[in-house]
Amino acid sequence: MSSAPPSPIPTHTLLGERARGDRLAAQHFHLVLLDTERAGTRYPLGSEVLRIGKAPDNDVVLDHPTVSRNHLVVRRQGDRFLVQDLGSTNGTFLDGAQVREAWLRPGVLIEVGDVRLRFNPQVAPVEIAPSDEDRLGELVGRSVPMRQIFALLQRIAPTDSTVLLVGETGTGKGAAAKALHKLSPRAQGPLVVFDCASVSDSLIESELFGHEKGAFTGAVGQRIGCLERAHGGTLFLDEIDDLALELQPKLLRALEDREFHRLGASAPVSFDARILVASKKDLWAETQAGRFREDLYFRLSVFTVTLPPLRDRKEDIPLLVDAFGGQGPWARLPEQVREAFLGHTWPGNVRELRNALERARHMADRPELAAEGLLREPPAEPPAPPGERLPVAYSGPFKACKDELVRAFEREYLTRLLSRTKGNIARAAREAELDRKHLYSLLHKYGLVQTEEG
Repeated sequence: MSSAPPSPIPTHTLLGERARGDRLAAQHFHLVLLDTERAGTRYPLGSEVLRIGKAPDNDVVLDHPTVSRNHLVVRRQGDRFLVQDLGSTNGTFLDGAQVREAWLRPGVLIEVGDVRLRFNPQVAPVEIAPSDEDRLGELVGRSVPMRQIFALLQRIAPTDSTVLLVGETGTGKGAAAKALHKLSPRAQGPLVVFDCASVSDSLIESELFGHEKGAFTGAVGQRIGCLERAHGGTLFLDEIDDLALELQPKLLRALEDREFHRLGASAPVSFDARILVASKKDLWAETQAGRFREDLYFRLSVFTVTLPPLRDRKEDIPLLVDAFGGQGPWARLPEQVREAFLGHTWPGNVRELRNALERARHMADRPELAAEGLLREPPAEPPAPPGERLPVAYSGPFKACKDELVRAFEREYLTRLLSRTKGNIARAAREAELDRKHLYSLLHKYGLVQTEEG
């Protein structure tokens, strides 16, 4: 059995709204005693080993006739906890199933003889001093929330712990993942990025785990999946909130066991990779709504970092403008442009700011340069003149003529949609009011697949 190296911070740290505004919080794991006259007592799992039994030299002493002198131990291995029975008389049970050795998951009921304990997290606020630096990798900011993020990322980067990055589109989740990888001991290994929203549900399992030749129709050769390609490095799963519910248990099992099966293969494949994930949604809220598995959520959120939207850190805009460089750093922008930038809500966050600066560089030599022109969305296309209307055939089978017109419309609509949104798939899906995966399938259908920044 392989184990990840211990993390120097045995806590689950959150930054952002779930940690009550700008405050930080740490999630410590406890065993909560449910029976005997000491019911409600909490035993923190702060050390590497917690020994449980009747003997007085145990860390948790359970003076009960059904408990052995040295009943079990709980070992912390990386960001996981392993329970091991020590040959007890009455056994150790997890949620009613007897085990010799098993991983714990939050909320599991541990039965030690006739004494029950619950494995639970507890969130408490903590303080993290902001970094003195105003950038980390591609991340830029001198606001306190950003410098706190820099300090936290620097602190957890050397560990092998899983990190959940939460934030709106364009806030820098991809840049944070790159920084974590570059600052980690795995920096010389690969950084494999997989967007869970960019692949249809029917193909995502093959993309993650790979497949053998003949595993399904169209599998003409062996394919190595993302988990296997990330061996020795880091796997960044973007848009994890779009992962289908039926695939979540398979991913959880692979992360817990550190092995998986390629589709169509009988032998398991081991992998050693650090896992980073990103979500545009609050995964805890998704869990509560039944759209995301709670056990997978706890497995992925060993550390959670919430990246603030640009509208909540406008003091960083001048620094970001200067960092993007080009021909128009902050001091050389016209005053009305600077005022407009500071007053704008930036729904597209840092990515939208970068696009606005790109427009500013191309318009810098125009005296009629206006701030609103840099921030205005491209106008909707005017009606096509008669010569540019979609071709309509009025002879032939009705269904064939109709299908051809629909295909022409879909291609034209998607082409214009991508042009307006500059290839930003998330924004295009919102504008078209289409599910993102459905939009991707349409783009694949017409050969209009675009790439999008993380």
